[in-house]
Amino acid sequence: MFLAALDQTIIAAALPLISRDLGDVQNLPWVATAYLLAATAVTPLYGKASDIYGRRVMLLLGIATFVAGSIACALAPSMLVLVLARGLQGLGGGGLISLAQTIIADIVSPKERGRYQVRIASVFLASGLAGPFLGGFLAQHFHWSAIFWINVPLGLLAFGLTNKLLRKLPRHDRPHRLDILGAALMALATTLLMFALNGEGAAIGKGSFWFAALIGASIVMWALFALRIRLASEPLVPLRVLANPVVRTAAIASSLGVGTNVAMTIFVPIYLQAEMQLSASQSGIALIPLMAGGVIGAMISGRTMARVRHYKRLPLIGLMLATLAMAIVAVVGPRLSLTAFVAILGISAVALGTLFPVATVAIQNAVAHQDLGIATASMNFFRQLGGAILVAVYGAIVVGGTSGASATSVEELARNAAASGTDLAFLFQLVFAVAAAGFALALLAFMAMEERPLRVTRPGVPSTAE
Repeated sequence: MFLAALDQTIIAAALPLISRDLGDVQNLPWVATAYLLAATAVTPLYGKASDIYGRRVMLLLGIATFVAGSIACALAPSMLVLVLARGLQGLGGGGLISLAQTIIADIVSPKERGRYQVRIASVFLASGLAGPFLGGFLAQHFHWSAIFWINVPLGLLAFGLTNKLLRKLPRHDRPHRLDILGAALMALATTLLMFALNGEGAAIGKGSFWFAALIGASIVMWALFALRIRLASEPLVPLRVLANPVVRTAAIASSLGVGTNVAMTIFVPIYLQAEMQLSASQSGIALIPLMAGGVIGAMISGRTMARVRHYKRLPLIGLMLATLAMAIVAVVGPRLSLTAFVAILGISAVALGTLFPVATVAIQNAVAHQDLGIATASMNFFRQLGGAILVAVYGAIVVGGTSGASATSVEELARNAAASGTDLAFLFQLVFAVAAAGFALALLAFMAMEERPLRVTRPGVPSTAE
């Protein structure tokens, strides 16, 4: 988990320098969306394959693929190669977090899981504190490729520990079929949407024939994906899991919350460096409250839910606060000082973080153990899908506001915005407004989630409720 979490935080502050070195800020969102797209497509496959072949084998495969992708990223000579390498990295990373969560669920009862979520949150806190500063520092004082090379020793350590210790993990095998066609349809549908909203759509121009064609083709692919889910004997995301009201509402809330947070980590460094004139290292430090705040909120929520009956209340308050914080930034953002801006982001992140462990445990608590891997993977599937789509939406706002003009740096992006008669700060106000809307929708979905009593027995033992 630390391997996957550090990659998410260490890259954020380095993105503007990567775009400057490779001479392409236009396609910068693809560095994030390529990873998210690949990870989204394979996450449910990892969940099902782990039920067939065991958690350890699939986690080892994920780590090996992730490290190979990291090496390819470090050696990338162009933005295109980097994007493709990030896709390879995502094919491995898609299994790391969801399988780790499933392994915890294999051996711990839902009632106890909140305390283990605190341990998981501690890993994310460490990466949230170290990642932004480390990424900015390495990119500014050495080279941006160092943020990928650091995954090699970490990956080897994770591989060794997984190979040795997870041999003790109990097996709960269940035969499954891997829905490769469903994964391909979902990946194609999302890719077409990414092209429409990111660089291609911006370059073609909103309202053009090609933009409409890309959106239309994406809609057709999503329709085929929905049909595949309904007709396939073993669909990528099983209907019995989607039909569960707790899974459905918690997954929607979680995908909107996590997706908005992921998109923020990509675009806030651009705002800090382009509008507030911070260096990569400085923006990395300023990003720490956003990265670490969510983990602090998750730790508070995880500890609380094991001790209280009404575990929904804290995340509901948190989502209200996160919505309000983003609305404030959207309205008065350009007039905020750096200190005030960072403080509001930190408060929003802490408030949002209260959602994560509650949504995870609620979903795992609501399904039978034979669906545990699939349900956990499905939750992460929707989280990553939300992140991929929202990164594309934010990219469409920022890049589209510059009339789709090509830019090689964040400074040139600001100049292009000014030349098109649009203030870059105003474009980011729109970004923060979309973030507020995302949190508000997550709040509505979470309000609709049924609050079921948490089981107190371990997996494989007849359940009781408390």
